[in-house]
Amino acid sequence: MSLIAKILSPEHVLLDLDVSSKKRVFEQVGILFENSCGIARSDVFNCLFAREKLGSTGLGQGVAIPHGRAKGLKEASGAYIRLKAPIPYDSPDGKPVQSLFVLLVPDQANDLHLQVLSELAHRFSNRQLRETLLTTTDPAEAHRLLAEWPAHA
Repeated sequence: MSLIAKILSPEHVLLDLDVSSKKRVFEQVGILFENSCGIARSDVFNCLFAREKLGSTGLGQGVAIPHGRAKGLKEASGAYIRLKAPIPYDSPDGKPVQSLFVLLVPDQANDLHLQVLSELAHRFSNRQLRETLLTTTDPAEAHRLLAEWPAHA
């Protein structure tokens, strides 16, 4: 089983979120994690923004992987967010972002988050996966694609 499959629950797949900025995305993600993991939305927002201040988590090709260490989180958790319309994100290629995978890890996590980030970067480097995630209308299908995408694809 992939690391993505272990940390991404079907309830954490949001398609066509209607927001206009990185700040609004992080606010919505904070609410999502607060409701599902019991950590304060402000803690989620703050840890994501603190990481973003170190440098953009935009990968390019319309994808970003915002991530951070969240106090009170027991195990790594992720969320896939597809935006209704792309937003500016300071990505290396200058393109706006429409697909985001948000990764939160416990304060003391070390290698796990690096392994997950590597797996995500590998998946999102695949053009077919990126394009399919932008066109699917079914959150369960988006979840399946991310969780089961062949490692060698």
